[in-house]
Amino acid sequence: MEAADPSREAFSFVGAESTPSRDEGSGSPVRTLTYGELDRQARQLAAWLQSQGGAAQRVLLPNCEGPLQIAALLGCFYAGATAVPCPSPLDGGRNVRRLTAIAKDADVSLALADSAVAAELSRLFAGSDLVCLAADRAALPDPEDWRPTVAADEDIALIQYTSGSVTQVKGVLISQRNLLAGQEAITRALGTDEHSVIGGWLPPYHDMGLVGQLLHPLHLGARGVLMPAATFAARPLSWLRMIERYGVTVSGGPDYAYDMCVRAATDEEVERLGLSSWQVAVNGAEPVREPTMAAFAERFAPAGFRPETFYPAYGLAEATLLVTGGSPGRLPVERAVDSIALAAGRLAAPRGGTLSRTLVGVGRPYGVELRIVDPETRQVLEPGRVGEIWIRGESVAPGYWRRRAETEESFGAVTSAHDGSFLRSGDLGAVDDHGELFVIGRLKEGVVVNGVDVAPEDIETSVQGLNPKFGVTAAVTTGPERDRLIVIQEVRENGLLDGELPSLAEAVQTHLDGEFGIPDAVILLVRQGVVRRTTSGKLQRSAMRGLLRSGGIRPLYPQVPVFQADLSPS
Repeated sequence: MEAADPSREAFSFVGAESTPSRDEGSGSPVRTLTYGELDRQARQLAAWLQSQGGAAQRVLLPNCEGPLQIAALLGCFYAGATAVPCPSPLDGGRNVRRLTAIAKDADVSLALADSAVAAELSRLFAGSDLVCLAADRAALPDPEDWRPTVAADEDIALIQYTSGSVTQVKGVLISQRNLLAGQEAITRALGTDEHSVIGGWLPPYHDMGLVGQLLHPLHLGARGVLMPAATFAARPLSWLRMIERYGVTVSGGPDYAYDMCVRAATDEEVERLGLSSWQVAVNGAEPVREPTMAAFAERFAPAGFRPETFYPAYGLAEATLLVTGGSPGRLPVERAVDSIALAAGRLAAPRGGTLSRTLVGVGRPYGVELRIVDPETRQVLEPGRVGEIWIRGESVAPGYWRRRAETEESFGAVTSAHDGSFLRSGDLGAVDDHGELFVIGRLKEGVVVNGVDVAPEDIETSVQGLNPKFGVTAAVTTGPERDRLIVIQEVRENGLLDGELPSLAEAVQTHLDGEFGIPDAVILLVRQGVVRRTTSGKLQRSAMRGLLRSGGIRPLYPQVPVFQADLSPS
């Protein structure tokens, strides 16, 4: 950022409020921020943090969707404070609970926000010691009051909280060394430079949004174009119009985002689009599906989208985002494999008449070493064998915030050959003879739907508490090919009213959409005793998934079969 021309535009904010101009293509309000303006605002906020003793403190940064978000992050870096990005309290529901859990876990003492967010924070944390600055209304110090700091490589720049359980939050400690190594890896992988235009809508507390979408243009001295996630959710094609309008060269999102665009597009809208500037369309953060990419490429070919623009990638917050990626301009690697062999832990070509799956490669490692390891024996596996993905390199974080046991388990892994220490990803994968990584699934149970990564226990506890007639709840997904949530809810039939089942199922779906951002789950209401548990009472989600695939569940509602074809093996 130091090398950037102060007069050069750093970011455009599409859809930001209180802006003087509007996007001619979409009618959305637009605001721009130069590198000089950003540096000045960051120095002002850094001076305020230093006046509050903020150096070496953890500072809460709720999502504010605009220039303040970036200035606040840089202000933390300038002041030597540790940034803690999190959702906005104005988003309600699950995000409020997550924000409060993050604030408590990180033990924050200061917060930077706009006036609307700051007012809600003051209400949420009334009686606490949290000091929150409404930075858009406050009289800020002079930029010259900022006292420059010198950061060491091992200093913690930010705590990146991973998606997952609402209450049992887990913060990844990202050091200055990690940030630099991660940015250099992304630059090599994507072939970006100061002439690139990086754009997107991912929230700035999401690792892909923070590291890939917000920090990457700053690292390059390039231009960024940002849009609120809510704008994309309401109007998916606004993302593509933004790409066209601003000549965005690099943009991306989870697989479901491309599917949403396909579903939302009409022939007339496609004809009005021009996507020829788009050079790299990153597909990551959840399983990459060949049908999604094929449908998107076909639908938007008339708009100038090319199949080789797709860039499947694999990353982790614990690795400061990027782990593997392809080569820009190269068609994604797709491989048909035998489903039975895959279940046995091998990549093998399908034989005549056998079930098969098409896997999409997510590229080769950038800036890290990668091993496929048997999670039980810790033996490094040969190409073609399925095991846990282990990683090490300078972009790998030192550990989790205040979670010593989990840090030792996940970040200090050593192979059977005493080679270490590696980060255990918790993901299953295999590499082929060319070093291409294929992500197969997850080692531990989890629910990942539409880019939302939630602990199944959160869903089960939340849904079960909706109605006293609800018994045991099981939440499973349909597997790596189609991550659709299925909620199997036991219902106490005693006292059940005629025709009540549809309204109960609708209540569950409404709750899942509002609290977890999952609008299209399959809700199965079943009799008591259907959900399998161990003798100690632990839910057997894998067993329930097997029953679904075999047609072994007969729901009270809906009284239609759940087709086996919809349930990909996991």
